[in-house]
Amino acid sequence: MQITPSSIDTVKGPDDWFTGDVYIDTVADAPAPSRLSAKLVHFTPSARTHWHCHPLSQTVFVTEGVGLCQRRGGPIEVIRPGDRVLFEADEEHWHGAAPNRFMVHLAINEADADHAVVHWLEPVTDAEYGAAPPIR
Repeated sequence: MQITPSSIDTVKGPDDWFTGDVYIDTVADAPAPSRLSAKLVHFTPSARTHWHCHPLSQTVFVTEGVGLCQRRGGPIEVIRPGDRVLFEADEEHWHGAAPNRFMVHLAINEADADHAVVHWLEPVTDAEYGAAPPIR
């Protein structure tokens, strides 16, 4: 077994991708010819991604806290530790923390032939986010 020390620092998620404070740890960025990437994404309460889509889908696996996710045109869903969410290729969606909870998820993506992993769209409005069901 080979253990690789963590040499990549936690980075703050950019404002043109997220609303609120989000922090990202790189878990995997496999060298070519692999196109796999995995990030551990830490959302503070109410923080969320902007609307976005992935050319080759995305799997999100919740590890801590309580979060929310929504596919364009669909209901807002509550997600909890152990939940695995698959967003299909080019499916517009967002995900983030519940209003009063932190949430951490592992985001697993594959780049397309042009090396694109994600296409960022507009921010999720407060009205869209506020339509979430009550968290129990």
